[in-house]
Amino acid sequence: MISTVYRDRLDRLLASGARTMLGIAGPPGSGKSTLAQALLEHAGERAAIVPMDGFHLANAELARLGRAGRKGAEDTFDSAGYLNLLHRLRRQAPDEVVYAPTFLRDIEEAIAGAIPVPPATRLIITEGNYLLLERGYWAGVLPLLDEAWYVDVDPALRRERLVARHVRHGRAPAQAQAWVRDSDERNAELIEATRSRAHVLFRWD
Repeated sequence: MISTVYRDRLDRLLASGARTMLGIAGPPGSGKSTLAQALLEHAGERAAIVPMDGFHLANAELARLGRAGRKGAEDTFDSAGYLNLLHRLRRQAPDEVVYAPTFLRDIEEAIAGAIPVPPATRLIITEGNYLLLERGYWAGVLPLLDEAWYVDVDPALRRERLVARHVRHGRAPAQAQAWVRDSDERNAELIEATRSRAHVLFRWD
């Protein structure tokens, strides 16, 4: 459940009459996807979710680059491709449907062309870890957003969620705990350092 304060803020974005873009940032396990879905349920057909996770590099490419052991780090995404998609959504033609990729956790791979964004869509909700990062192609994301929200959550709860997620998708409990400690938490430290760039600090009720 999201409070009236955040719903009212969302309604103001929807009421602008023009294409607007809302970014939801936060560390792994903070509930970004859950928040995006709650906002979509409130906005209905006026909005679409375009996740940053659709730009995960393929597992084969991560293996080739020697980065498979830290999947989820900033350099394991096609950040240039993500930024280009946001630019395309900003200038979407009135007769064009833009297709965005998604990420399937069951197979741990991105799927191209999975999310259609009709030209009449009022609000793009994009969520991901590195929307507020100030280096590389990531630095171009925030200027394209009308608002950026940072999801703040208790670190212990966030780590608990992450371990459960990894176990749910096939890792043994010990492996899941090690991945959270050695990979997810390193990424979380970097992401938490970007929170001051957000327009709104979101906390779950």
